[in-house]
Amino acid sequence: MRSPSVCFALLLAVGARFSLAYQGSGYSLLEDDEDVYAHNRYKDTPWCSPVKVKYGYASCRSSYGGYYKNVLGTKCNIRCQKGYELHGPQQLVCQSNKRWSGKVLCKQKRCLTLSMPSNGGFKCSDGAYYNSRCEYYCSPGYQLKGDRIVQCMDNKLWSGKPASCVDVEPPRIQCPSVKEKIAEPNKLTARIFWDTPEGRDTADGILTDVILKGLPPGSYFSEGDHKIQYTVFDRAENKGTCKFLVKVRVRRCGKLNSPENGYIKCSGDGDNYGATCEFSCIGGYDLQGSPARVCQFNLGWSGTEPSCTPMTINVGVRTAAALLDQFYEKRRLLILSTPTAANFFYRMQLGMLQPAQCGLDLRHITIIELVGIFPAQLGRIGSKLMPPALALQLRLLLQIPHYNFNMVVVDKHGVDKERYPFPATPAELFTLVDSFPLRKDEMKLQGEAGQSCP
Repeated sequence: MRSPSVCFALLLAVGARFSLAYQGSGYSLLEDDEDVYAHNRYKDTPWCSPVKVKYGYASCRSSYGGYYKNVLGTKCNIRCQKGYELHGPQQLVCQSNKRWSGKVLCKQKRCLTLSMPSNGGFKCSDGAYYNSRCEYYCSPGYQLKGDRIVQCMDNKLWSGKPASCVDVEPPRIQCPSVKEKIAEPNKLTARIFWDTPEGRDTADGILTDVILKGLPPGSYFSEGDHKIQYTVFDRAENKGTCKFLVKVRVRRCGKLNSPENGYIKCSGDGDNYGATCEFSCIGGYDLQGSPARVCQFNLGWSGTEPSCTPMTINVGVRTAAALLDQFYEKRRLLILSTPTAANFFYRMQLGMLQPAQCGLDLRHITIIELVGIFPAQLGRIGSKLMPPALALQLRLLLQIPHYNFNMVVVDKHGVDKERYPFPATPAELFTLVDSFPLRKDEMKLQGEAGQSCP
């Protein structure tokens, strides 16, 4: 049995044997045995310490043979592992002072430091060193442009291009809901209000002014649909848009027709809510029913349907005053007098008074014709006969000579306004009638007709 001291000596020998091996030094266990042998053989020759290169390799050659790795004159070529670079000479020589000719170090390669992108950043696994992976990210509202992940390569460059954060997301703008309104009474428009929408940018929050396309709130909108559009831009000139419709509806009752032998005049559009239609009849006719009707909210017309019926004139009166009283507050009278119906001026005047472009407005005039020579004269109102005595009385009242054609205009109060011993032109009659105290709409109608006639 061996003694403990002998076993301890053996362990020391084995430990010494393994201490000569160093990972990455280029030595093996077998080579180390030879090194021990060589060292003993050339114990008087200077020897250097074994070359140890962390993260690198040493390839050594000696003139004494391949097993003399660190004897005097040994040359070692140094190289580093992938991802590391050599600092120091590429070759070491074992010198007589038992030192190597230089110092070497393998340092991890490093890429240039990445620039922090505006409105974003990046995270790296190992800084800017070799094989480190860096991932870019952007702030809310911005999008990444370029490679999201880059890696530091062996050539000390980053794979891909550094990314940037750009604002490509358009701003948001929310328009109000669709507006719909009924036109105001007797109007074809409606005034509509809404709150101006505000834009919101998810990036830096800075927006330009809101641009409106269409009528602004508080405007009067006509019947139909109106498109309203709001547009807003951010600093990156991204555009946000919203649209909505403004609807205006006009309640309508349906068009009314003028009565037979009559006229109709309506305000507004003629059948819109609140519109008023007024009715009148031509000379010799009385209006029956409602003189005016209004379009109501329930889409119905107020009043009753009007009609024009022949005037009921009592010719069995004894005096001309009694005859004229029947027209009081109703019409203005135009009395024509001639000895015979064949009178040239009489026939010419009747033709000129026909309701045409230059005819007299018969809505406000009733014509009374006195034809014949006293004492056998005949007077007629329309197609009705007038007793000779009444005709004569009317002639005397109006002082119309019976031997010639005459014309006299009497207002609705029976006042003699003007006499024409000879045929009057339509322009003269219109000028005269226009001087009467008429309503404004009547004056306008008479004036326009008088201007358009010779």
